[in-house]
Amino acid sequence: MKPIRIIARMDIKGPNLIKGIQFDGYRALGKCEDFAYRYYSEGIDEIIFYDTVASLYQRNNLLEFISAVSKNIFVPLTVAGGIRSVEDIRKILRAGADKVAINTAAIGNPKLLTEAAEVFGSQCIIAAIETKRQTDGSYEAWVDYGRERTGVDAVKWAERVVELGAGEILLTSIDFEGTGMGFDIELTSRIAENVSIPVIASGGAGSAEAVLKAIKEGKADAVAAASIFHYYYAQPINRMFSSTNEGGLRMGKQIDEGNLDFLNVCYGGLGERRLMPISILELKKYLEDSGIKCRLQ
Repeated sequence: MKPIRIIARMDIKGPNLIKGIQFDGYRALGKCEDFAYRYYSEGIDEIIFYDTVASLYQRNNLLEFISAVSKNIFVPLTVAGGIRSVEDIRKILRAGADKVAINTAAIGNPKLLTEAAEVFGSQCIIAAIETKRQTDGSYEAWVDYGRERTGVDAVKWAERVVELGAGEILLTSIDFEGTGMGFDIELTSRIAENVSIPVIASGGAGSAEAVLKAIKEGKADAVAAASIFHYYYAQPINRMFSSTNEGGLRMGKQIDEGNLDFLNVCYGGLGERRLMPISILELKKYLEDSGIKCRLQ
């Protein structure tokens, strides 16, 4: 059994790491580079940097950021958002990224995945699939960071990206994203069982148990998590939901001061606090104790 990869997903707007619920209601948590370096130091396997407004403005703004962080962070780095051409990919890889994840442009121009794989190798090319469950039980692929529907069946699209040359799939459930309710296991397993490339489960990680379920029942090869790490490292070390920040990473005037209140009054306003923040090391130990092989420091 190959070690399961634990990936930190970092959604970025301007200089800030942000987090929303179902791709909406974003809160700024702190400086991206501070969190990224902390995650690397704590033993994260990979990091995905997602430019949240790149597709909207048809450009990726992370080149300088990637060039800076790649000098001090030595795990695979993936860049997503606004990637529309082979030249875009070339610039991002030259800046220091190891992979790119493509969603909007791939659905609009499927040949881009093939061209990119031929030029850079499939190992560099991730097909990002953002999807919502429909009333009939099917899943529709969405683009522009969950803003626009496509009418494309997400499961069939996942099968096609394999044929087109993608090396991995970053699979995000918009319905579960940011809710802390766990992953969409039906979606993840349906796709993982029907494709021959690794599937990264994303959207909904609220606890160590949810991550374990995505691996065991969802058949995911890797798990991308955001809130459970962000809110752990943004909080004091004791992880109490207090109004202080001693030992945490939230800093600077640009930070939304409502974050701690947001957590205290029930995560996401969903009626109960589902989020159970955890450190990277604690999560890996939990998985190891549950029979899941991880990359340990």
